[in-house]
Amino acid sequence: MTVSRADILIVEDKDALRQMWRLTLERAGYGVVEAADVKQARQSLRRQPPTVVLTDLRLPDGTGLDVLRAAKALDPDTPVVVLTAYGSVEEAVAAMKDGAEDFLQKPVDPDHLLLALERLVETRQLRRACILMREEYARRYGFPRMIGDSPALQEVGRRLQQVAPTDATVLLLGESGVGKELFARAIHHLSRRRQEPFVAVNCAAIPETLVENELFGHEKGAFTGADGRQVGKFELARGGTLFLDEIGELPLIVQAKFLRALEARTITRIGGTQEISVDARIVAATNRDLAAAVAAKIFREDLFYRLAVFTLEIPPLRERREDIPALAAHFAEKYGREIRRRKLTLSPAALQALQAYDFPGNIRELENCIERACILCEGTTLEPEDLRLPTATPPTGRRRRS
Repeated sequence: MTVSRADILIVEDKDALRQMWRLTLERAGYGVVEAADVKQARQSLRRQPPTVVLTDLRLPDGTGLDVLRAAKALDPDTPVVVLTAYGSVEEAVAAMKDGAEDFLQKPVDPDHLLLALERLVETRQLRRACILMREEYARRYGFPRMIGDSPALQEVGRRLQQVAPTDATVLLLGESGVGKELFARAIHHLSRRRQEPFVAVNCAAIPETLVENELFGHEKGAFTGADGRQVGKFELARGGTLFLDEIGELPLIVQAKFLRALEARTITRIGGTQEISVDARIVAATNRDLAAAVAAKIFREDLFYRLAVFTLEIPPLRERREDIPALAAHFAEKYGREIRRRKLTLSPAALQALQAYDFPGNIRELENCIERACILCEGTTLEPEDLRLPTATPPTGRRRRS
């Protein structure tokens, strides 16, 4: 069986043995990252999350169990194989209890090692294949579930899962209503920062004169009415994720200070002189063409490139119509129970009408449409006239419901 290219982190203090493993794995098509001790392993895990960790048990500054725990703390799904020349039942039990997938005693047969890695990589790829679309993972880990099976949504989900474990800045592109904040929350929940705050700021909803204060806060007496210190959103998101929706609306005068905060990871409150260290992962979103805004001199070019480290373009609903039935069913059940205290379904005619409509307001418009239909519906099945779509024929009278 052939598995797709995967990165393996090798943690081994003996240079010759580490090089031998590296050559073996590279010949098999794997990418390899090396570490000689626990400290280097932790740095590598934070910098580039691997597909599988292969670690010696005895290391100069700790043990392979320290590496295992560090890997699992960043991503519980990371498979870890512990190798040792001092194998014992007690060590094997400790490794398995902490989540090791395998425990092998040196010297390890290369073919045996490759078979073990192939199995682990394949299992991880299957487990991670668009877990955002799988309800059991959403319940288990608490992240937002993406509803739909379209190839376009699956591809966005795969790319999102690749970038989420890193600290890279992410720029979400898409029309209004496609659910950019949902994707931002998914990035946060799949990252090592998931236990820390997720702070969302809608740049378009804040008056231009207050944006700087909202982001950076102020000191007491900074301006008339500043009766006390106010902490800004950057500080509130420390250790977690700061989501800036509609980043294209950020006033040009604030963009320079925002860029400096991104690059230096420090801020200064309005009226203050002390630099404050902030460690927040930035996820930004916009429905505007930022490249055009740069050309029009209303958005800084350097800020644009700093934000666009990793871009994700979320497709509009009209480009993934095959997802409409699942989304509509989800909203019908949700609002049916909230409004009618019972589960509501959609008739085939209603589903056909939904799939024929372009939904310029995307998922937000679809959700509003289904909520409205649940209010208007007199039975247990939503019909086309309940939807009140702009292209639908106005109802001529009520009919008997199922």
